[in-house]
Amino acid sequence: MRRVSYLKLPLHYGSCPRWLFAKMKKLCGLISEAIIYEYGPEVLLEKLSSAWWFQAFGCVLGFDWHSSGLTTTVGGALKEANPILNRYGIYVCGGKAKAALKTPQEITHFSSILNQEPGYLIRASRLAAKVDNAALLDGFSLYHHNFIFSRSNKWIVIQQGMDKTGRFARRYHWSSDNLKEFSCEPHKEIITATHNFTLNMVAQEAQGARQTSVWLAQRRPEKNIKELSFLQKSTLPRRHTILLEDINPRFLPKIFLRTYESSCHNFSQLLELEGVGPKTIRALALISELIYGETLSFRDPARFSFAHGGKDGHPYPVNQETYQKSLDILHKALMKAKIERSERLHALRRIYNFYNYHN
Repeated sequence: MRRVSYLKLPLHYGSCPRWLFAKMKKLCGLISEAIIYEYGPEVLLEKLSSAWWFQAFGCVLGFDWHSSGLTTTVGGALKEANPILNRYGIYVCGGKAKAALKTPQEITHFSSILNQEPGYLIRASRLAAKVDNAALLDGFSLYHHNFIFSRSNKWIVIQQGMDKTGRFARRYHWSSDNLKEFSCEPHKEIITATHNFTLNMVAQEAQGARQTSVWLAQRRPEKNIKELSFLQKSTLPRRHTILLEDINPRFLPKIFLRTYESSCHNFSQLLELEGVGPKTIRALALISELIYGETLSFRDPARFSFAHGGKDGHPYPVNQETYQKSLDILHKALMKAKIERSERLHALRRIYNFYNYHN
């Protein structure tokens, strides 16, 4: 079941200090490897898909619990740990801004190493981003997208959007384990501050509006434009939170022509069409509700910082000596575990050889 977590993530600009990020990369790799070694790669994916665990992870690594930069920096540290993670069949793609756009190529690269088809994973990555940009209209524009998958094709998405007006960020967590369909309650968790103007087209109660939107997208464009023009001249109820000034029918005919000529049969396919973005979905939603009576949803689906301190001095400055001790202890523990396991395997092999020799 999806859980909404209320935590304000104020937008903090600037970059993580090099000395701290260098330590974060090492500790990130060691903790990840320890989890994989003890429980398996799928458990690491499960933990990263939890908004609260991810927040705790970033705080243990030394970032500030109340900063939007935690998401991008931890995502960057995970990607830097790819050489370690790849050995266990975990692959980290994407990142912040331009790095996010390279996600399909990176998925293709890792899939070729695994000798697997990348299409399913690329579609999952693109649809997760499209849903949070165009179907969950909450005022947050995506600027960070991490797609992490395993050798068994299980995947998670960690992406973040910003609201420049309110100067806050919102982080969206997805997991293939709990996903039934991309267009209905698809998130595992969202960590965020609440937002007053959200049009939630992936809510359970918006099923009728999604179906009607697909039907509207498949009919002749001039009919949609005519109805939008009519609505702009009408008096709407005060409760309405879709702003008509955000919808200009003059810019929609080309998009409606593209949807009309397409063969989309469901809401996910509609979202995948090139050019279909927030304004198109908002326009279709408006017609669906005010002319065809479909119900829209305006329901917004929306600790651990004392290990080593925080980058900005919260709750106290990063203690480099303690940080280095954590790195050394964890590294030694991993090496010892590997040696002990190797010795056990050698002992079992000797017993096996002895048994075969005498039988």
